[in-house]
Amino acid sequence: MSEIVDVEVPTVGESITEVQLGTWIKSEGDWVDEGEDLVEIETEKASVQLPAPAAGFLENISKESEDFAEIGEVIAKIRVAPRPDGDDAPAGGGGEAESSSSPASSAGAEASFVMPAAQRLLDENGLSASDVPASGPGGRLLKEDVLKFLDQGGAKSKPKPQEKPPASKPAASTAVATSKPASTLVTGAPDRSEEVKPLSMLRRTIASRLVSAQQTAALLTTFNEIDMKPVMDLRKKYKDAFQEKHGVKLGFMSFFAKASVEALRRFPAVNAEIRDDSAIYRNYQDIGIAMGGGKGLVVPIVRNTERLSFAEIEWTIADFAKQAVENRLQAEDLIGGTFTISNGGIYGSLLSTPIVNPPQSGILGLHSIQDRPVAIDGKVEIRPMMYVALTYDHRIVDGREAVSFLRTIKEVIEDPARLFLEL
Repeated sequence: MSEIVDVEVPTVGESITEVQLGTWIKSEGDWVDEGEDLVEIETEKASVQLPAPAAGFLENISKESEDFAEIGEVIAKIRVAPRPDGDDAPAGGGGEAESSSSPASSAGAEASFVMPAAQRLLDENGLSASDVPASGPGGRLLKEDVLKFLDQGGAKSKPKPQEKPPASKPAASTAVATSKPASTLVTGAPDRSEEVKPLSMLRRTIASRLVSAQQTAALLTTFNEIDMKPVMDLRKKYKDAFQEKHGVKLGFMSFFAKASVEALRRFPAVNAEIRDDSAIYRNYQDIGIAMGGGKGLVVPIVRNTERLSFAEIEWTIADFAKQAVENRLQAEDLIGGTFTISNGGIYGSLLSTPIVNPPQSGILGLHSIQDRPVAIDGKVEIRPMMYVALTYDHRIVDGREAVSFLRTIKEVIEDPARLFLEL
């Protein structure tokens, strides 16, 4: 009898007791290597992949995508077996494995050699195993065989009992009745259906933390606008040389990250946090960069931004962005942070009031760049302007500090030479 190994939800972080399942990378009946990714698991901090604890056939998947599961809960099983394409025949069928010398493409696979995923497809399409040529080792019928058969126009060998047209009804009316639900034949009726989907772990955590920030902090927002022409001119002049030397594009975010470092040094309260009855001031700047990911908004942390060059900041952000899209950010990438930058401008936002990410005390909001008429040395000129916003916790940051902080950002971006002269 084959050994069965449980696939359990692992411990994925301190204080995390529940996870949400994402996409199953493997299906029931698939053969998996030990350590091969089976399913995505979403926690309140990040998405991770759950590897197979043993090599064999994946069976008994008990949790589907978007289901919740507790730490240690069994969500599937693996029937330990040798690799099907190896010299040994796959386990199964009560030990009555068919000889590997059987033609791989022969039809009429025995039921004991039909993989579970393939059997489901057979049932759904009114097919029997004898209809589909099997390509698996030892004549095993795989899910891919059924899909290929259907893609090539494979038809049902015989209709399911419930699909037989009643003798008393004309064939034409039967075709109408079985081709689509009756409700879809009514024209002009609006769709007023509703779909209920549970919030993802990430979205639940975001909602909880942001509501908590509104309830526990005294949040205010101050605004300013920045003439982006100096940075845009500098970027245009050096972007090709920068990319050729460093292998990464020169974006605007590295300028704002460096400007934030300078402003945080001048106004350390914005880089601090309230902990019980104390204020914790940091002598370092770990800046979170908010970005869209496969599962929603994430804020990975650029550690010790004050020590990084422009190229190192751009490398780090580009790497985080790629991992965010692929849902491969780790929990440690999202933990901590002393300040956050959020760029709603990439989505077209003209102005917003970002919410502080607790326990931080400030967040800088960037917005879209638009050509606007402004007064320059007594003359009206059209300049690329950006509104910026700073939301801050008034319990630790005074209004004067907040306004001065944002003014520093403006001064540095409008005269980027200050970054290099440390003025």
